[in-house]
Amino acid sequence: MSIIRNETDMHCGKFIALRKLEYVDRRGIVRSWESADRVNGSPRGGRQPSAVLIIARIVPDDEIVLVKQFRPPAGKYMIEFPAGLVDPGEDIETTAHRELYEETGYQGKFLFSTAPGYSSPGLTGEAVALGVMEIDGGKYPVAPENHQEECEDIEVFRVAVGKLAEFIAEQEAAGCGVDSKLHTYLAMKQLGF
Repeated sequence: MSIIRNETDMHCGKFIALRKLEYVDRRGIVRSWESADRVNGSPRGGRQPSAVLIIARIVPDDEIVLVKQFRPPAGKYMIEFPAGLVDPGEDIETTAHRELYEETGYQGKFLFSTAPGYSSPGLTGEAVALGVMEIDGGKYPVAPENHQEECEDIEVFRVAVGKLAEFIAEQEAAGCGVDSKLHTYLAMKQLGF
């Protein structure tokens, strides 16, 4: 069984730490790996997520809330589900409510969350929980104003689930990237799940 033997910080910034991991593989061979991790994340293999991704469904309109924001590591605007970092002392539900409001202006009912999962484990140990929320569309005849931080550049979209593939294709044609989690969501919808 492989185990981490040592972690060394190569660089630690405000949000990200670049670490060198030394581990012993299942054959007993000592190996190394580089990892980019959230500074606010729980210890490697922990159960506390460092971020929450929010699927916010607007009912009865059968729409979802998406955001477009510039992501410097990708070098382009990205189409994503709303998401954000878990602040110290917060639980998943509190983070989901706060981030949905800050990024989109919407408020909704928290339905459930998943256990933390990993979207790019070959690069990072960041664990992200999925929070599912429901928004009463009747409360929002007009899109609310978001409350983004000064450093954020977020545009909010209400997208009909039935038009999601078309919306994504339009955004990609315009040069935007699309978060792989959104592609996964669309694929599951197209497969009837």
